[in-house]
Amino acid sequence: MNRIAAANPLFYQTSAETPMVAKAEGIYIWDEDGRKYIDGCSGAIICNIGHGDPGVLAAINEQAKSAFFTYRTQFENRPAVKLAQKLVDLSTPGLDRVFYVSGGSEAVESAIKLCRSYFCSKGEHGRHLIISRTPSYHGSTLGALALTAYAPLEIPYRPMLKASPKIPAPYCYRCHYQLTYPQCNLACAKALETAINEQGPENVAAFIAEPIGGASTGALVPPEDYFAVIRDICNRYGILLILDEVMTGFGRTGRLFAYEHWNLRPDIIALSKGMASGYYPLGAVMAGNELVESVLAGGGFPHGHTYAGNPMACAVGLAVLNRIVDDQLAENAAETGRQLLSGLRQLAGHYPIIGEVRGRGLLTALEFVADRESRAPFANSDQIFNLVTREAFSRGLIIYPRKSINGLAGDHVLIAPPLIISAAQVDEMLERLNETLAAVTRLLADKTIHPGNQHHRTDQSTHKGETQ
Repeated sequence: MNRIAAANPLFYQTSAETPMVAKAEGIYIWDEDGRKYIDGCSGAIICNIGHGDPGVLAAINEQAKSAFFTYRTQFENRPAVKLAQKLVDLSTPGLDRVFYVSGGSEAVESAIKLCRSYFCSKGEHGRHLIISRTPSYHGSTLGALALTAYAPLEIPYRPMLKASPKIPAPYCYRCHYQLTYPQCNLACAKALETAINEQGPENVAAFIAEPIGGASTGALVPPEDYFAVIRDICNRYGILLILDEVMTGFGRTGRLFAYEHWNLRPDIIALSKGMASGYYPLGAVMAGNELVESVLAGGGFPHGHTYAGNPMACAVGLAVLNRIVDDQLAENAAETGRQLLSGLRQLAGHYPIIGEVRGRGLLTALEFVADRESRAPFANSDQIFNLVTREAFSRGLIIYPRKSINGLAGDHVLIAPPLIISAAQVDEMLERLNETLAAVTRLLADKTIHPGNQHHRTDQSTHKGETQ
């Protein structure tokens, strides 16, 4: 049999080559050539406590003396119970039970299936629709992808997906309605009620959203009263509010959980990423006693994953959570996040290609524009999000690129370093970013840049259940 030889048998999303990692410690990563990088996006916004944490390594060594894996239907294990109890103790009232998974997509899949099981247990079998937002990202598995509105990731798979109703995200910079807050009267939030009535309240089970937008919208912080309106609508129509805290949880936004910024009480939350900070695959769903007991009494929750709740994952998760709480890393994220946002705004004053600076805590982003007054994006052919990321990488700074307008146009990068970052390291990161933006500006000056063909208003009319 003929086989094509490959220098590297691995493949991921593209054929792009990356350097070989040698070691990682704190907020830094070194490649095998000895080059040192600032991890300015915590990997995929996951390494909340940084790299090489001694407490986590000690927890791994200790748990290795006992058991790496047991199956949840055969044995319970102490790390799983201890971590679950600590999560409950630290969470808002009404999140009393924990269901473990191995990652963010699994967490979202589990959350929406738990929601469906709950309504079935109550005899409300018609409630099956989950309303989400556009742009949004909730995961790559088919159920989570159906809730996602980020075109490059979903278009190839749309024939395989169950269409999910969408409403506009609270993307004030590019308002779907071409309105301005607060004169808009929160039309984007009130669109939820419209969507519920269009679908039929008896058919709607839940609304899912990231409390602060992640990769798809670039650290999008909603207006302060946005979630109060959302919560009220959910209550009036008897639908559940699911918060996707996969990226925002565990101190990332300056609170342990992002819902705390608004004293919000979700019905279900999905957790992962910072939960184990990249040291082990781990995620969870949290929900209330009444919801869980209804599901269990109705025949149980017919769902699960092989690695759910295994002792090594939970031992790591417990060590990570202890580090975040004991060393007040959420508080550090709030403080250094203010410093970072201030520095990013100063950079925006120097570089007209920055259209908006946004974020909270250590989840921040820059959105780039070809024309600041009209907010017109760069042409897609300019690939600004990749250009900025490459120039940053060449200067030893790792950032996270995405396209802002539903993945079809526009450019932004996430800047989200580990929560252990110091004030001096924030300054170091900002200096490298400044050098990056100066280089990008010079490169753009060497060519004629035209705004993209897209108007700055995004077409997000998906209330009828069609994904974009």
